[in-house]
Amino acid sequence: MTSQQVITELQTKGLNLVTDVGASGRKGGAGPSDHKAVTIGETTVMVPVYTDGAAQSPYSVNYEAGQSVLTKDNQVITELDFPDKPKFYDLTTVEGIPYWKIALLHSRNVLATTVLQTCIRYDNRKTACQFCAIGQSLEADRTIAKKTPQQLAEVAEAAVRLDGIENMIMTTGTPNTTDRGAAYLTDCAQAIRARVPHLPIQAQCEPPNDFVWFERMRAAGIDSLGMHLEAADPEVRAKIMPGKAKVPLTYYFKAFEAATYIFGRGQVSTYLLAGLGDSKETLLDVSERLIDIGVYPFVVPFVPIGGTPLADHKPPSSEFMYELYQGIGQMLKQANLLSSDIKAGCAKCGACSALSLFEK
Repeated sequence: MTSQQVITELQTKGLNLVTDVGASGRKGGAGPSDHKAVTIGETTVMVPVYTDGAAQSPYSVNYEAGQSVLTKDNQVITELDFPDKPKFYDLTTVEGIPYWKIALLHSRNVLATTVLQTCIRYDNRKTACQFCAIGQSLEADRTIAKKTPQQLAEVAEAAVRLDGIENMIMTTGTPNTTDRGAAYLTDCAQAIRARVPHLPIQAQCEPPNDFVWFERMRAAGIDSLGMHLEAADPEVRAKIMPGKAKVPLTYYFKAFEAATYIFGRGQVSTYLLAGLGDSKETLLDVSERLIDIGVYPFVVPFVPIGGTPLADHKPPSSEFMYELYQGIGQMLKQANLLSSDIKAGCAKCGACSALSLFEK
């Protein structure tokens, strides 16, 4: 099996991990939930390990002569490794808050945080995104509701100094403000940039009401921007994310064009969660449209999270993802719109998707 096939299958089928090793994964909450970082060769990816599907996966880990090996149906596939717990996890703020409640290690060298762990839609069944678990980690006391700019700057400095963090991602739940969180992300970026001047930063939020926020975010030191569609078909969006779907695709594309003008070609990206209901053709079509205007379509297999309305929704098949990756990877290659050229963010990290392996 090629590395493309192995990673595609791992991210759709999961890894049956009997013994938890390496840095702790994320159970519930925002971000790559129920996943753990796994390194295969020189590639570190996030793989589902805490899901019901992972418990049934043909992939597991054995230990031979001190080395972890990946097996499929008890046949050795390749060696693998697990990143260690970062050093900054052992520190606390002056208020006594553990650093890991403020920001987490993603992959091997990416720091990620949800600056506002609440969302105007989350507690309302009529508006909530059915896949979202942003409130779970807060309820479980694994994070805090609002990270201050000063806290984020403090943790970022330590993560860079102690663990060699190379870029940072800031996402947010959507607040009840017309800027959709852009204002707070701007404040956070200014504080981080003052403390760690050369750390590339990506911010993620919904399109704000006024596109002047893109200029303000860029001026604050934000290098790249993520505005996430999640799904592309309007009917799928209305069903899966009824509140967010009130913002039409036409407005997203206006925002994409405006943001690309400010941040530059390839420095704006969007998440597409394959498996929510969009057809392969729909995902290919919207990806082509995004690429044409310089937006990177970061396509990720949907992984159901326990405790959400979609907890029993099946992830996409490996075959579906492989064909999708082939098509989008070819488009990216032809357009020379590559993840390696992104300054910071999820698509730069690439650990939640195998897409970057198909750009080559």
